[in-house]
Amino acid sequence: MEIEFIETRENSLLDRTEIKFKATHQNEGTVSRDAVREKIAALAHSTKERVILDNMRSDFGLGQTKGYAKVYKTVDAAKKHERKHILIRNKLLEREIKKEAPKEAPAAKKPAEGAAPAPAAKKTAEAAAPAATPKK
Repeated sequence: MEIEFIETRENSLLDRTEIKFKATHQNEGTVSRDAVREKIAALAHSTKERVILDNMRSDFGLGQTKGYAKVYKTVDAAKKHERKHILIRNKLLEREIKKEAPKEAPAAKKPAEGAAPAPAAKKTAEAAAPAATPKK
């Protein structure tokens, strides 16, 4: 796999370098996110933990993947500025597992013996028919 940087831009406000890249992987399957992060880290003189892959898109039949990555100056800056699902995807955060309380079956209400059933709502002819408007 070879990676070529198409566009590189410094973003000093967010302490990162933004990279648009193209990965060529002829006669191979789609490359893994971890492999791409390692290659970008090596080319950008950084560590894998500071590289955030935002997106990757493979071109069918061409053996190419284009994507967008961000190389932060520190891991803390990455955790501060990135969205939570992107951090989970790049394995900088662990997914939270929600524990559900056991659901109890609601008790069926039975009418008391000798109690009269609740009256059903009756529709009157006036309520069922729409109000007629007079024609002029």
